[in-house]
Amino acid sequence: MSPVFDFLRPELPAGLSRVVMPIVDATAATLRGYGTLVDDARDCTVEIVRWPAAGTRPVDEDTGDQAGTTEGVFVAQWQGDVLFGRNEAVGGHYILAYAVDPAVADRTHARDPARILLWHANYHPDGGQLFFPLDPAPFLVPLALPGDDVRPENFVCFRFDGGQGLYIHPGIWHEGVFSVRGTQRFFDKQGAVHARVSVDFAREFACLIEALLA
Repeated sequence: MSPVFDFLRPELPAGLSRVVMPIVDATAATLRGYGTLVDDARDCTVEIVRWPAAGTRPVDEDTGDQAGTTEGVFVAQWQGDVLFGRNEAVGGHYILAYAVDPAVADRTHARDPARILLWHANYHPDGGQLFFPLDPAPFLVPLALPGDDVRPENFVCFRFDGGQGLYIHPGIWHEGVFSVRGTQRFFDKQGAVHARVSVDFAREFACLIEALLA
């Protein structure tokens, strides 16, 4: 049976190692294969993937991809050492990352984070996803190319200056968008089915994925 995640109480094991992600500036060239930069959210079409056939007979061409998209505001908010995400498009609320070891994370201070520590990632097999900043400021998005044999070292952390949005293709590993400080809002548009395939770095690989901000 597939796991059911408690994204607000992940109860991560102690003694996790860290795998450092490279941080790369997001450009048309560096994002090739992952997605594209978006200048205007209104001009971005979200790809919807036709449901696969269960047997040898194909799915009829005019069916299987008609659920369309859903949209809303995605909020990334640092509370002390913990980065929370809230996705109004699908009613999701998550702990996206930490700035320190989760066992000693303090949510009460207002210091800027020096790093992000990522414990989980996912991809959507049913469609792509658009994140467009409503509050123009730099942000980060960790991504990895498709494949269920994904490993922590496959992830790249893309850095955006806040003047453009990101569209990611179906099947791309990601975990929302990461503000580098405070609270940041994004327009989010994605497939309405919202199937999610997950990787749990803490339990599968006994590690967290780290990106240094300073």
